[in-house]
Parts: sequence; structure tokens; C-alpha cells
Amino acid sequence: MKLRRRLYNCRLALNFANKFARFKMKPFRSEFIQIRKLRYHVRHWGREDAPKIFMLHGWMDMSASFQFIVDCLQRDWHVIAPDWRGFGLSEWSGNDTYWFPDYLADLEAILKHYSPDSAVKLIGHSLGGNVASVYAGARPHRVEKLVSLEGGSLLESSPEQAPGRYAQWLDQDNDPPGLRTYAAQAEVAARLQKNNPRLTDERAAFLAQHWSAQNEQGEWALMADPAHRKISPYLYRLDEVLSCWGAITAPVLMVVGEFPLLGLRMSDRKAGRAEIEFRTAAIPNSAIKTVAGAGHMLQHDQPEEVARLIEEFL
Repeated sequence: MKLRRRLYNCRLALNFANKFARFKMKPFRSEFIQIRKLRYHVRHWGREDAPKIFMLHGWMDMSASFQFIVDCLQRDWHVIAPDWRGFGLSEWSGNDTYWFPDYLADLEAILKHYSPDSAVKLIGHSLGGNVASVYAGARPHRVEKLVSLEGGSLLESSPEQAPGRYAQWLDQDNDPPGLRTYAAQAEVAARLQKNNPRLTDERAAFLAQHWSAQNEQGEWALMADPAHRKISPYLYRLDEVLSCWGAITAPVLMVVGEFPLLGLRMSDRKAGRAEIEFRTAAIPNSAIKTVAGAGHMLQHDQPEEVARLIEEFL
């Protein structure tokens, strides 16, 4: 039975690969640089001397997630997309918790490396959008334009949640979270499609190739430090985030999917939309666009439309 299952998985993976090969994708190149004592992986598309765009991926994701958008860009760009610390091919921090301010400091170091003297065009998805928007408020002179894809931040917290949050963080410290493994890479692709039913076979196969790697036991594991699953002991303070957003001087485009709204996970979509509009209003020069037929992973669902909106805005 196990042999039959492995043969089936191999055939399924080969079928995915053959379908994937029919689609022409823009080639990327990998670079490894030292960022704040960690070996960072950075993916590049396009000519080195073309106008630069920096793309920042979300939580439990990696830079290859932008491949489909890059394929749809019509202009000549040099796209620079790092794997955040502890994701993809970047080095794990070695700590038991990942702290949000470290992403800000990592981003600043990356921008200093690739664009030390010029303001930049930033595009961030989910976590990446949150990092980019807070950074744009803290360093307004460093950001020329900002596109936030489903980066409308988390649900607001209240002080009463603090005891339970600290208790949960302590519990996870005693019993650290782990990540599931898979018998074959095709199972990783299937899992991605379970999370996002709009994801095609070809795109799921591509993402699985870059999202997972085989471990010493021959199983496929996500290329992410399990410590990312440990919650922060600190509550999410929306007023602080909105204060940062209010300091942004660059034009900002908020792009949201039709289905879940910016990761807020609100069951009432109308209320969720109103909340997004309220938050975006904190940014002096901002606009919102909605992508039909897309959910939170809109760069996978409707890359053509997302790429069109990005280039139209830039």
C-alpha cells in the first residue's frame, strides 16, 4: 500500500511538472547577502539596471510567491524580493520567537544594500504589507510609492486580553509549535489548494517546489522556522499602527480581495470593508482597489489584474 501510494504521488508530481512546463515564466536569479547577522536569500527578476521594485511576502510564504505577478508585468522592472528571516532559503533566527520590529530593521538593511540613496517603490503582501506600511511611516523619506496587498492589519485587541495572551505564550514556550510534514511534494500542492480552492494545479505545483523541501527522513516539510507559529506575547495595538500610517508621505494603494478582507477574518464582509476604509483613511494620500475573484492570496488568484493595478499606480 505504501509503495502504491508513493508511485501515485510520483505520477501526480510528474503530471504537475509537465503541465507547469507548458507555461513560460520569467527567470529569476538567487543571491545571498548578510543582513543583521543572518544569511538572507533575495530573489531577482529583470535587468539589474531597470527601475527597481521591492516585493515583500507574507507570513508562512516566500519570495517565489510573486512569480505570477512578475510574469504579468508589462514594463521592464528589476524586481527584488527577499525571503524574510526564517522563511524560504533565508537563515533562521535561532530565537524562540520572531519579533515584528526585526522585519522593519531587516527591510531597512535590505534597502540600504540595494538602494542606499533613492526612495523606493515597495509592494507588500499581508505581513509584508504591514511591514512596508509601518516602515513608510517611520521612514517616510525612504518610500516613493507603496502598494499594500491585503495588508490591512489584524483585528484590534483590548487590554483585557493580556493575561490570556501571556499565558498562551508561556504555554507555547513549554510546548513549542511544530509544522506538519508530507509524504510527497504533490501533497504539499494539494494542501495549498485546500487552503485556497482558487489555486490552479500548475500554480500549486510551482509553489510547492519553492515552499517545501525534503528532510532527512525523506518527508516534505515547509521551508519555515516552526517558531513563526508561536504567538507574540504583546497585544496588537491598532492605534499605534494608524499613527504610523498617518505619517506616510508617499502615495499608497491598498489592494484587497473580494472574499476575505485583508486577513481581518471578519464574518461580515460589509463590516470588514467598512473597517478597511476606516483604517486606510488614516493614510493622507491613499486609495483602495478591490480585485474580483480573489481571496487573501490575490497574487495567486488574479495575478494579471494585480499586476495591472500595480503598474497603473506606479
